Amino acid sequence: MLRFPQLIRIGLCGLGLVFLSLSVHPDELTIVNDSPSRPALRIGQEYQNRYPMPTLRSGFFQWLLTHWWRELDHASDHPPQPVSVNLQALTHPGPAPQVTWIGHSTLLLQMDGLNILFDPIFSNYASPLPPLGPRRYQPPGVSLADLPHIDVVMVSHNHYDHLDLPSMRALAYQRGGPPRFLLPLGNRSWFLDNVHIPGTDPSSQVLELDWDQHVTLPGRQGPVEFHFDAVQHWATRSLFDKDESLWGSWAVLFPHFRFWFSGDLGYSEDVRDIGTKYGYFDLAAISIGAYQPHWYLRPFHVDPAEAVKVFSRIHALRAIGIHWGTFPLSDENPDQPPQDLGNALQQAGIPRADFTVLPLGQITTYSLPILSSTTPGTP
Repeated sequence: MLRFPQLIRIGLCGLGLVFLSLSVHPDELTIVNDSPSRPALRIGQEYQNRYPMPTLRSGFFQWLLTHWWRELDHASDHPPQPVSVNLQALTHPGPAPQVTWIGHSTLLLQMDGLNILFDPIFSNYASPLPPLGPRRYQPPGVSLADLPHIDVVMVSHNHYDHLDLPSMRALAYQRGGPPRFLLPLGNRSWFLDNVHIPGTDPSSQVLELDWDQHVTLPGRQGPVEFHFDAVQHWATRSLFDKDESLWGSWAVLFPHFRFWFSGDLGYSEDVRDIGTKYGYFDLAAISIGAYQPHWYLRPFHVDPAEAVKVFSRIHALRAIGIHWGTFPLSDENPDQPPQDLGNALQQAGIPRADFTVLPLGQITTYSLPILSSTTPGTP
C-alpha cells in the first residue's frame, strides 16, 4: 500500500504535467527571418500550433486516477545508469562532432569550438515545489561542476523539465562568463527577471526567437546558424500562463554538419515542413519518452513508433533518443522507450545503428559525412 507522502508525490507528478504541461563576447546579434517566414499565430494571449491537434476527450483526471494505484518510482525497474565521464575528452574535444546525453532532454553538443547545451536540468526534481513532483531516478550523466565552459544554452520550451531555474542560474555564473541563452518567444522578460546574469549588459546574453527565425554566431570554421522551428506542443509554468510563450525545435547548422533537436513534440505536419526546409540532418536528437497512456499524451509527446516517422520525415542520417529514463512523467517504465524504439525500427526496416540511445555521460563522436558539404537548406 502506498504511504501518504508517496500519494502526495504521485498527485504532484500529475499536477506537474500541468506545470510541465561563446566563450563569445557580448556583441550585437541580429535575429533574421527565414524565407519564407511564418510568425507564430497568437489568439488573445495564447500562441497556437500551426496544425490542428487530434481531438481527444478530456482525460487528465481519468489518467491521474490510474496513478493512485501505481508506484511511480519504478523501484524494481532499470532506469539508465551513468557511466564514468571522460573528463579529458569533455574538456578537450577533437574536431569531429561530439555528443553527450546528460539525462532527459539535456544534451551537450560540442563542435567547431562551441559547447552547446540543450534544455539543461541538473536539479533532482522537475517541479516548481521541490521536493514535491517528479524526482529523477539517477544523477545527471555529467555534473554541473564537470561541464566545460558552455557557449550557448538552447531552450525548447518553458516546462519545468526543460527550463530549470536553478540550472540556469548556475550556468549564468559559470567560470569564464555567462553563455548565450537562446529562448522561445515570450520567455526573455521572465528569464531576465529570474536569472541574474553578471556583466555590464546582461540583456545582450539573452535572445528570444519566433518560429522561422535564426541567429548566427562565429565558429572556428565559419558562421554557425541557430534556427528555431515549429513543432506541436504547448507551454506553461503556472495555471495562469498557458501558451503565453512559444515552444519549438532547434536546428544548428555548422559549415560541415547539421544537427536537429526536437524538444517535446506530438506528431504533426510540422516535421514534414522541417524536412522540406532543411533537406536533411547529419544527426538528430529526437524525443522517445513520456508517451503512455498514448490516448491522452499523443498530442504532446511522440511514442517511439512516431519518433521513427519523425526521423524519416526530417531526413536524418543518424539519430539519438532523448526525453526518457530520467523522470517519472508518464506510465511507461523508465527502460521501456529503448525497447519500443527497437521494435519500431525493426518494423520500419531501419537499422538500429541509425537511431540509437546513449548511456548517460558517455561521449560519442560522429564522423563528418560527405553529404554535409551541401549548401544548408538544400537536399
